[in-house]
Parts: sequence; C-alpha cells; structure tokens
Amino acid sequence: MKRLTFALASTATLLLAACGGGNQDQVNNAEMNQAGAEDLNALANNAAADNAEAQALGNQQDQLNQENSNDDTVNPADADEQNVSGM
Repeated sequence: MKRLTFALASTATLLLAACGGGNQDQVNNAEMNQAGAEDLNALANNAAADNAEAQALGNQQDQLNQENSNDDTVNPADADEQNVSGM
C-alpha cells in the first residue's frame, strides 16, 4: 500500500512539474509575441490611409470613365480593325 501511495504521489509530482515548470517561459514568450497598442494603432492608421487612397483612386477612375464616355469620336468598324494584313 505504501508503494502504491508513493507511486501515485510521485506521478502527481512529476505531472505538476511538467505542466507548471515551463509555464512562465510560455507566458513570457506569448507576451513578447503580442503586438503592442502602438503597433495596432499604427496598423489601423495605415489601413485607414490605404482605404482613403483607394477611394480617391476609384473616384478618379469614375471621372475618367465619364470624360471618355462623352467623347464624340467614331470608333472604327470591326472590319477596319481586322484589316491588318500588311503587318
């Protein structure tokens, strides 16, 4: 009976040591890998700037499309476009 108690106590001690022994290192590593508030704010600001730039470019593209749609030039016929036998 003493051997069984000793074996169980030893096993429990080993399990606790294995689970909790390196736990502080894991916590430290996890904290080092977390982005700080400053980093997250900088990323959010960059994303907002990129979004504003994308919207501005989209508006510029819409303006260019509207200007080109008001162009009164005649498009060549498909037959004329295909007439490239001399090239």
